Amino acid sequence: MKIAIIIGSTRPGRLGESVANWVAAQAANRAGADYELVDLADFNLTLLAEPTVPGAANKQYENPQTREWSKVVDSYDGYVFVTPEYNHGVPAALKNAFDLLGSEWSDKALGLVGYGAAGGVRAIEQWRVIAANLRLIAVRDQVSLSLFNDFGPNGFDPDARHAADLAGELDQLEQLSRALHTVRTGE
Repeated sequence: MKIAIIIGSTRPGRLGESVANWVAAQAANRAGADYELVDLADFNLTLLAEPTVPGAANKQYENPQTREWSKVVDSYDGYVFVTPEYNHGVPAALKNAFDLLGSEWSDKALGLVGYGAAGGVRAIEQWRVIAANLRLIAVRDQVSLSLFNDFGPNGFDPDARHAADLAGELDQLEQLSRALHTVRTGE
């Protein structure tokens, strides 16, 4: 199983990179899947630049950045979205990256690690609804990181309990990713 840890913010000075690196470090010694960092900032995705609706495009896109993004997303069995919460919602960069594609996300598993003033919980809940529309199935457990308790003057410093929360979430993610792999491939 291959699982992408997607950094959901492209903002200069973003906190998501340090959170994603922590997720990757926690996942590094797990035997159930190979985890890889995927940084949205590396793709220079344009805002809904495809003339064909992704659900009807059959993975055939005109924009080279969209084609590259499609190949990357399609190559994974599951995802961890490291998502900030901006103004009580999901970040535009990650929402656009999601909306650019269609079936690449389908019948796969999603884990959510949120951060924000309220732990990113509103963005996490919105992602559950958004993802379900394309049959990207979110696991029950989540990690919610508080800007006030898990970040300090020296940067990201998560409370120790979050490692156990993440381990439980990744257990669920790996199990669901395996099951959905069978759904997608029959293997």
